[in-house]
Amino acid sequence: MPRREEHDVTDATNAGLSPQHTRAHHPLEHPSVVGKWFTPIFLAILLGGLAYIGYALAQDLQSATYVPWILLGLALLIALGFEFVNGFHDTANAVATVIYTRSLPAEIAVIWSGFFNFLGVVLSSGAVAFGIVSLLPVELILQVGSGAGLAMVFALLAAAIIWNLGTWYLGLPSSSSHTLIGSIIGVGLANQFMASQGSATSGVDWSQASNIGLSLLISPLIGFVCSALLLLALKLLVRNKALYEEPKGNQPPPMWIRGLLIFTCTGVSFAHGSNDGQKGMGLIMLILIGLVPTAFALNRTPDAQYLRAYEIASHNVEAALQKYVKPGLTVTDARAEVSNAVKTKKWNDNTTLALQQFVHSSTEQISKFPTLEAVPTSLIGNIRNDIYLIGEALKLIDKNKLLPMQADDLNAVKAYHAAVDNATKFIPLWVKVAVALALGLGTMVGWKRIVVTVGEKIGKTHLTYGQGAAAEVVAMVTIGAADHLGLPVSTTHVLSSGVAGTMAANGSGLQWSTVRNMLLAWVLTLPASIALSSLLFILLRQVF
Repeated sequence: MPRREEHDVTDATNAGLSPQHTRAHHPLEHPSVVGKWFTPIFLAILLGGLAYIGYALAQDLQSATYVPWILLGLALLIALGFEFVNGFHDTANAVATVIYTRSLPAEIAVIWSGFFNFLGVVLSSGAVAFGIVSLLPVELILQVGSGAGLAMVFALLAAAIIWNLGTWYLGLPSSSSHTLIGSIIGVGLANQFMASQGSATSGVDWSQASNIGLSLLISPLIGFVCSALLLLALKLLVRNKALYEEPKGNQPPPMWIRGLLIFTCTGVSFAHGSNDGQKGMGLIMLILIGLVPTAFALNRTPDAQYLRAYEIASHNVEAALQKYVKPGLTVTDARAEVSNAVKTKKWNDNTTLALQQFVHSSTEQISKFPTLEAVPTSLIGNIRNDIYLIGEALKLIDKNKLLPMQADDLNAVKAYHAAVDNATKFIPLWVKVAVALALGLGTMVGWKRIVVTVGEKIGKTHLTYGQGAAAEVVAMVTIGAADHLGLPVSTTHVLSSGVAGTMAANGSGLQWSTVRNMLLAWVLTLPASIALSSLLFILLRQVF
């Protein structure tokens, strides 16, 4: 009867890997001593996090007049479920290189990555969160507590989870970012499809979607090309043959390259948390605003100076808009005029006058109170919607340049836009902690399938130290830059394409069956998630 080692050598050869890549030396086969502490650590983090989240949520809900507990619990469970799946689906890419280069034992690498994902979420700015939210139809955001708004949130989250779980089960490094964007587009298209004939209904913000789509399209190419070039530069500058060969046995790499690999794994994990975690934050805030508007619709800061600064910025933008108002015009319903401009993305002379009047009436209502915290709960929902609508209208001037303005006037618009966003686009600390916990714990649970794909099935040879370092450095820099610019990118696409780029540059060869499946998943993710979310939205509109 053949020995186990002979089967291992045969299996490794059939997979395109060298005979040295056997189970005896496989990085996933021999758990470290830390492995026995894995479950207790996981449970301790989970229980501690849940206790804090429950306490903080209860404190925030004290100002709520009514809480639909069952619906709120279900919505939050699904939103956090999306981030949990995102954790073991996407973050596995960050740990694959340190595991397969034996820089860290698998259990330690996963805990380490989960922790820095957690930090990345907690310390994030929120720019990506509201960049994602801005893709949604404006009228659904303004009425997120309505049946259509709830159908929107449940449909896009369910579609994203279904596709992510399917690709994870098959071990395919598909992108959670890609999936979520497709789900949002699907909801927007379904909303337009279901609108009554002749009504001004916003579907997808195609200008924002094209920017995000471009970042998702270009980032894998950046990962492939830059990782390949970096590896070639490394081989030219650092002439250490051992860095470009398969690791021998279970020995870790030289200290300096090991430090670099651990550093880049840390950076990718942090950047992933900061970028991907924000998507869940934005969706959770939509859920909270829709279901418990009296507690979460406005950033009810007790700072009186903030409200004073808001009023000054409002008066400045009123004066700036006045310069562009044509004489003799009248507007009967300023809010309706502004709302129509936001939905259609079109500007005319009436819009300028309507926005000026709308800003004036909104600020006049707010200025009756000493702080936003003092705003009566009965008015919070309407005030929030007015401020949010003003912000979307300002975006047409600030970002889309539909109303050409002089530099000083445009600066007044930008200053007021920032004040408006501060009032409506905020994220409580406990929401960040909840998303961070879901993402970090997800990283610690289902990582193995994707790790094996990245570590073994992209190239025909074992991942070398140099390849791991090049792919991780490029991924860390690319994702960090995207986060700074407020653009969502795919950790999966950047890193897996980076590994493929290093395999090509090293002459190692690619396993084209895996590459083909990855490309197929990448191509199908957008249409599949669009179709899923559209169908779910139409079905859920019959329920809500």
